[in-house]
Amino acid sequence: MSTDPALLYGEHLAILNARTEKALARGGFDHLVVPSGTLHYQVFDDRDYPYAVNPHFKAWLPLTRNPGSWLVVTPGAKPKVIYYQPFDYWHVVPEAPNGWWVGHFDIVIIRKPEEALQHLPRDPARCAILGEPPSALGSFVPNNPQTVLDYLHYHRAFKTPYEVTMMLAATRKGVPAHRAAEAAFRSGASEFDIHLAYCAAARQDAGELPYNNIVALNEHGAVLHYTELGRSAPQPVRSFLIDAGASAAGYACDITRTYAADAGSEFQALIDAVDAAQLKMCDQVRAGFDYKQLHLDAHLALSGILRDFGIIKVSPEAALASGVSSAFFPHGIGHGIGLQVHDVSGFAESDHGGTIAKPEGHPYLRLTRVLEPGMAVTIEPGVYFIDMLLDEVKKNGQADSVDWARVDAFKPYGGIRIEDDVVCTEGAPQNLTREGFAEAA
Repeated sequence: MSTDPALLYGEHLAILNARTEKALARGGFDHLVVPSGTLHYQVFDDRDYPYAVNPHFKAWLPLTRNPGSWLVVTPGAKPKVIYYQPFDYWHVVPEAPNGWWVGHFDIVIIRKPEEALQHLPRDPARCAILGEPPSALGSFVPNNPQTVLDYLHYHRAFKTPYEVTMMLAATRKGVPAHRAAEAAFRSGASEFDIHLAYCAAARQDAGELPYNNIVALNEHGAVLHYTELGRSAPQPVRSFLIDAGASAAGYACDITRTYAADAGSEFQALIDAVDAAQLKMCDQVRAGFDYKQLHLDAHLALSGILRDFGIIKVSPEAALASGVSSAFFPHGIGHGIGLQVHDVSGFAESDHGGTIAKPEGHPYLRLTRVLEPGMAVTIEPGVYFIDMLLDEVKKNGQADSVDWARVDAFKPYGGIRIEDDVVCTEGAPQNLTREGFAEAA
């Protein structure tokens, strides 16, 4: 099968057109209208926030830096792009439309935002307009009809071959950056300097990355979303956890790795055990498998590791039932990924809406659907030593389940997380992250 996005793009658009036609029919609309989004400015200032393109816009177009543009899709007609290219000598304006995508659209160039009105459908009431309120232009105000969103969001979980290719392209940017970050860690760099090394290797700045880098040394690895970026390296440096991605044509990768400063340490052995378990979890990304069960299986596997290392003293089943396992693994096993790092419709019961509940006692799981071919998910088990959660174990009468001396020995290392992006197929799963690391090696 081809991996050339130019060859895959036509099929991708055909699938989006078919989905859109059904979604519009359900909502009783004639047109899909999608603004790319607008710039937002800080209060009492003329400085803009980083621009984030509307995901429904970049689903159709590999354009991520084009505020003020519009997409119009009418079943049976060629889709239209209203391309905002202002006259501006203060800023760099978008270059003229070019590349393998342009032949698939009718393209109209506008110089002022209000010029879009003459190229949009005549009756806004017949349009499903998807976007945020500031994107409104005249009577074209985003209405975000739920029936349309339910259908499009549900089916967005199923990636086209083009989308998988773009996600792999993002991975090929992220993997070298992860390797550069590890090298910086081993050289004694601070969190801030590791972050800079990552961005340099990815060739993307913080505004282009799909999310804020988590770069955590030592105890900072116990803060799940640590983004402070310390300017000085702690002494001694014991461990390094990095959760960082990259972008390609609007698609994201999401990769986490954990390293020990001492390759012969017990913490490195714990990392190796979590890594081996994570690979088995990735292999569970199979058609027909319930992602909720994958999450619960992860708790059992990680609890088995904790018991093997003498950190807990009860069986994996007892640790899961009592909630002790959640003190060490408090987040979900993963989430959908694609146009957004935490992609939409993780709980969707069907394309008509509805919600699939999370397992009781597991409030932070972001995906509860049964896996099907085309779905792309992350698998990110973790083991952490978080004071406030461990204190809850004691308060809940479960103190005897834990060897606190072993906890104290591991606490200075913060925690461990290993995360890969995995695509469900008709057969064995495709692990985009491991594929990317194997290529780089």
